Amino acid sequence: MNIYSLAFAKEKDQQDQLAKYRKEFYLRDDLIYLDGNSLGLLSKRAEKSLHEVIQSWKEYAIDGWTEGGAPWYYMAETIGESLAKLVGAKKAEVIASNSTTVNLHQILATFFQPKEGKNKIIADELNFPSDIYAIKSHLRLRGYSEEQFISIKSRDGQFIREEDIIAAMNEEIALIILPSVLYRSGQILQMKRLVEEAHKRDILIGFDLCHSIGAIPHSLTEWNVDFAFWCNYKHLNGGPGAVGGLYINECHHGTAPGLAGWFGSHKQKQFDMEHEMTVADDASAYQMGTPQILSMAPLLGALSMFDEVGINAIRQKSLQLTDYMMDLIHNELKPFAFQLYNRTDESRGAHILLGHKEAARICKALKEEGVIPDFRMPDGIRLAPVSLYNSFEDVWRAINILKKIMEEETYKKFENIRGVIA
Repeated sequence: MNIYSLAFAKEKDQQDQLAKYRKEFYLRDDLIYLDGNSLGLLSKRAEKSLHEVIQSWKEYAIDGWTEGGAPWYYMAETIGESLAKLVGAKKAEVIASNSTTVNLHQILATFFQPKEGKNKIIADELNFPSDIYAIKSHLRLRGYSEEQFISIKSRDGQFIREEDIIAAMNEEIALIILPSVLYRSGQILQMKRLVEEAHKRDILIGFDLCHSIGAIPHSLTEWNVDFAFWCNYKHLNGGPGAVGGLYINECHHGTAPGLAGWFGSHKQKQFDMEHEMTVADDASAYQMGTPQILSMAPLLGALSMFDEVGINAIRQKSLQLTDYMMDLIHNELKPFAFQLYNRTDESRGAHILLGHKEAARICKALKEEGVIPDFRMPDGIRLAPVSLYNSFEDVWRAINILKKIMEEETYKKFENIRGVIA
């Protein structure tokens, strides 16, 4: 059978063990959604768990903190247990808390302890801007200048070489913050190797897992990662603004949180209302204020699918979907000057980055045709077929719609304005 045919894609879907989960999500018949690495789709389970928490508010009022099927007082820990499985961590090392950037601020406030001759932070120039803003703000707060910020340069504008990161690890470095997966090119950094090299030099190192959690396996505890942080609204489908996640290696438990708040208290002491804080002895110590219960509630349902399926099965299908997408791109789009900016081996994450000088207008044309991509400055089209709800047929149809757009040049009717959302 011709692998570039619709019949082949449909046959692959019939063989797919995860295909049954597609019906768990709200999918519009007129859309092919390929932007799950920006915002995952709503599942029926997430909707149900949110409604159940709203019902508990209605039924129990203040007693919802300790009563009902999912007591709010322990919800962050309950969700943290499911998240811990996905990042390869111990239950006590993970908590659902805050947002990505707030969790990074907590990490920096707690673990960036500069001293004379060891006061610099390493990041990379391809990282998501919010992480860089947070790092620079902490340097300013400590009275340091841009000289203490070490940005690892990309040699080609798409990838970061681990060798370049390691070469920058010297006695002046106090802390390293890197992405696990680069948000544009999808490159997976070799976390285990980088941790080993950092620890040889007495440097703490942590990772932003926003584009990897729920998409690739991790072994944070085994790799001895110091800390990590992430959002839960991309591959984990927790909903817009869902509460984020935080991992603190147990070797650091007992370190007083740099940004303290009453939900970081030991659970048995929290309501004693003492002005001297008794800090929790696990990752929950790094919470701050009262958890955002309604923003956590969808995760109870959304994560139940990951508990069932397991991250290895999700990763296997993800590689198959993106392999198939790249095969179609090479075969169908060859005449149209596209460039693949992502790795083609297994060192890539769960999305494809296509480069084209008309990327912004092409994304608008795709949306008009019912394909939802993600435009990234200056010339990138991100396409993310998600294992739990995208099909091989989705991939086939999306690439063939893109081919039609290029053949007919329909993208030219759109203004070439590079906005926030194409």
